[in-house]
Amino acid sequence: MNTPNISKKDIIEAFQFRHATKEFDATKKLSDDDIHFILETAHLSPSSFGFEPWHFVVVQDKELRELLKPVAWGAPAKLDTASHFILGLSMKAPMIKHDADYIMHMMKDVKQLPAEAIEMYSKFYREFQERDFDLDTDKKLFDWSSKQTYIALGNMMTAAALIGVDSCPIEGFHQEKAEALLRDKFDIDTDKYGLSFMAAFGTRKEDPAHPKSRRDFNDIVTWK
Repeated sequence: MNTPNISKKDIIEAFQFRHATKEFDATKKLSDDDIHFILETAHLSPSSFGFEPWHFVVVQDKELRELLKPVAWGAPAKLDTASHFILGLSMKAPMIKHDADYIMHMMKDVKQLPAEAIEMYSKFYREFQERDFDLDTDKKLFDWSSKQTYIALGNMMTAAALIGVDSCPIEGFHQEKAEALLRDKFDIDTDKYGLSFMAAFGTRKEDPAHPKSRRDFNDIVTWK
C-alpha cells in the first residue's frame, strides 16, 4: 500500500475553502465519480469496534426533497439547490446492542473472525456498553451510534473540500417528525435507524460574505 503524499499546505487550504454553504448553484451538478468518491470516504471511515453503525440515503427525487422541507427548517434552500442531498442514519439499539444479530453478522461474516476471537470481542463489547460507557438505554445507544456516524460526515466534508466541492451539515430538523416521514415515505425502518444529520453537497452560489473566524489556536489546545 502506497503512503499518502498530500501536502499539508493543500490540506489546510481545503479546510480554509470549506464553509457551511447556505445556497448552491442549482445549475451545477456533481459528477457520479465525485459523489461516489465522497461516499467512499464515508464507507472507509473508522467506527468504534469497526461495527459501522450507519447508512446513507442520497435523496435526488424532487418530490421526496419537497416532503423534507416542512420537517427540516434548516434545509429548504439546500434542498432546492444542492446537487446531492444526503441523510445520515445511525443504528438504534436493536442493531447495535451487544447481543444484536447485526453485531454477530459483522464479526462472523464481514470481519470473518474465528470463533475464539468472536467470543473475546463479544465480551469486550458487552463490557464496553454495560460498564465503560454505561449505554443502558435506547437513547444512549443511539447517541453513541450517532457519534460514529459524525466521523463519516466529517470525512465526507473534508474529502469534498479537497476536490473543490462545497458542503453543508444540517441539524436543523424536527427529529420525530423527520423520522416519521422517513418511515412513511422513504421506506426506512425507524425501529432500526434514526436520523442523525442531513448534508448537502454541490457548488456554492457565491463566496462567503465574511472570512473564516476561529478562536486562537492556543485557546483550544493544552500541552502537558
